[in-house]
Amino acid sequence: MDAEVNTPDLHPVKQETFDTDAKINTDPKGYLREVDKFEVTDFGLYMARGANHPKFGYLESWLLPDLGLRANIFHFREGYDTQQDYYFDVASIDVEDGVWRTRDLYVDLVSYTGEPIDVIDIDELAAATSAGLISAEEAEQAIEVTLNAVEGITRHSDDPMEWLRTLGIELTWADEVELMPVG
Repeated sequence: MDAEVNTPDLHPVKQETFDTDAKINTDPKGYLREVDKFEVTDFGLYMARGANHPKFGYLESWLLPDLGLRANIFHFREGYDTQQDYYFDVASIDVEDGVWRTRDLYVDLVSYTGEPIDVIDIDELAAATSAGLISAEEAEQAIEVTLNAVEGITRHSDDPMEWLRTLGIELTWADEVELMPVG
């Protein structure tokens, strides 16, 4: 009898653009999303915008090119109980003429401050690499970014914001947000 193998759903690399002049975020599906706020710093780009997603109604993100990370806070709707403070996408991030571009490298890190960080979607990274959707160099980059982040967060009492502060990166987040309606 053959053993059943659970393979991840393989999807193309998710790519996004963040046009700071036009105040538009083009999401991975090509939808143009109006941005409430962009803030460019010496270490990255902050974005805040509404989201009409069924599970969350607002999204805050920091693109951190030197670390290969996108830090996110999803503001979930009532009834969606999640065990996460921060959600990190491992990504390559480029900027040119006020337009930031991300290329998601499949691996994600889910953080609930004070708890060990969860590394998810390593199986997707392996499948995407095998299928030629990303190069071996990009896969290696994803693994290095993941190991660096996990080590840094773990060494700072499972607090990603404390780890980032030790690197001179002080992320700021909105005190209040207004959730966008679903649809």
